[in-house]
Amino acid sequence: QQPIPGGSGQISGSFTTATANDLAVLLRAGALPASLDVVEERTVDASLGADSIRAGLTAGVVASVLVVAFMVAAYGLWGVFANVSLVLNIILIFGALSMLGATLTLPGIAGIVLTIGMAVDANVLIYERMREEQRSGKSPIQSIQAGFERAWGTIIDSHLTQLIAAIVLYFLGSGPVQGFAVTLALGILTSLFTSYTVTSYQVHAWYRVVRPKVLKIQHFRFIPDGTKIPFMKISRYVIAFSIVASVLSIGSAYFKGFNLGIDFVGGTAIVIQHEDGPADVGQVRELLDGLELGEVQVQGFGTPEDVLVRVQAQEGGQDADQVAVAKVRDALATENYTIRSTEAVSGTVSGELAWKGTIAVIIALVAILIYIWFRFEWQFALAAITTTTHDIIMTIGLFSITGLEFNLTSIAAVLTLVGLSLNETVVVSDRVRENLRKHRKMPLPELIDLSINQTIVRTSLTQFTVFLALIPLVLFGGEVIRSFTIAMTFGCLVGMYSSIIVNGPILINFGLKSKSEEETPAPKAADGASV
Repeated sequence: QQPIPGGSGQISGSFTTATANDLAVLLRAGALPASLDVVEERTVDASLGADSIRAGLTAGVVASVLVVAFMVAAYGLWGVFANVSLVLNIILIFGALSMLGATLTLPGIAGIVLTIGMAVDANVLIYERMREEQRSGKSPIQSIQAGFERAWGTIIDSHLTQLIAAIVLYFLGSGPVQGFAVTLALGILTSLFTSYTVTSYQVHAWYRVVRPKVLKIQHFRFIPDGTKIPFMKISRYVIAFSIVASVLSIGSAYFKGFNLGIDFVGGTAIVIQHEDGPADVGQVRELLDGLELGEVQVQGFGTPEDVLVRVQAQEGGQDADQVAVAKVRDALATENYTIRSTEAVSGTVSGELAWKGTIAVIIALVAILIYIWFRFEWQFALAAITTTTHDIIMTIGLFSITGLEFNLTSIAAVLTLVGLSLNETVVVSDRVRENLRKHRKMPLPELIDLSINQTIVRTSLTQFTVFLALIPLVLFGGEVIRSFTIAMTFGCLVGMYSSIIVNGPILINFGLKSKSEEETPAPKAADGASV
């Protein structure tokens, strides 16, 4: 009923004599009995935490400078409009994180850096649509209005597919992966606002002042206008290559397996640093050989001074794991090695994490399939899922073939690739759907070639900006997210390849028809029956 400064107080309630006596016994006995089992524990040294933050911020600054400079080089003044929206986008992300009280982790910083690359995607879509409308004969103001209005549906579709992946990742992920999902989702939402509303305000304000007769939007491009690359003519070779590569990836995963992190196998990962110069991995192995800790793996970790030691889960549970860490610390202290971080995951939770990661990918694919089926025709939905599954298989094959560590952040990379791959596929599919209405008599292979050639300029520009954001993460992001950033970079290449070349033949094989084919009645026999 009141504070207990003097050592006595009163508890009132619906007690019987027996329950009151039971409560009195518990209080006299001390703390209430409650045992806790530690299933996942992370300890980070302050210096390593500072280094990680510094690495993440360095990657963010470099990525921002590269993206901003490229947008100005490619679009001039229009690139400045996009950059203003980008800066406001980043400010909104940090403001939202502050309001939510979210903890900013290194994967979270990676999500923000990735958002930098994706944020310009909507602006590129709008600008490219404006250029198309102007080439069709519309006035500058009509081109501006049509650019924003006609690109908006594609922007919504491409961003919502990524948002679905982020939501699934948040609810089925844990710890740092959830941090990545939060920043990615916030970045998608703020990007939708800034890319349309903020950019639209700037463009219309500029037009009211300048009143140009011609919109000079783009100054630089990788692929010239009016390309007529016959993608469908080489489709059989592309499909054959993709099948072979997918079979090799599945075969490697089945026979060779993966370099699984402790998230999936359980145990303790210990990052140590040698204070007197480069570490000697062989010496570390010798120092740990006689400790009888079971399987112990020792490998380099980023800088020459750092070493990663992985110890299998001990039979005695978390107490035994703590004893193992103490033994490692004592054995290495004699040679001036200090522990920078430890990460322990129990054997029971590791299997749960592996299962949740697999379920997350499946649920994301099903949810996106339903969304695309709702927005497009069923052929587009199945083609998009087939294409995305192809990208997932190829990326998982990368982990198996190269031996990159596969951990929780790898699941984050795979799910993010789902969104990025579908982003490109949806843009191409949206243009195919538009051209089906516009060119009703054009044969489907020619129509798909036309759609790809119309969108390939936009695809090359947006993918390049994503690369500009990812490359600093690979170079400066640190070893903690190395496998994540490498997988993302590889996955972007595969996603661009599949959305441009693989998706079209799949649409044809799933039975997509042009409008003229749909409207052509079946031939009739002499008696009037359809044949």
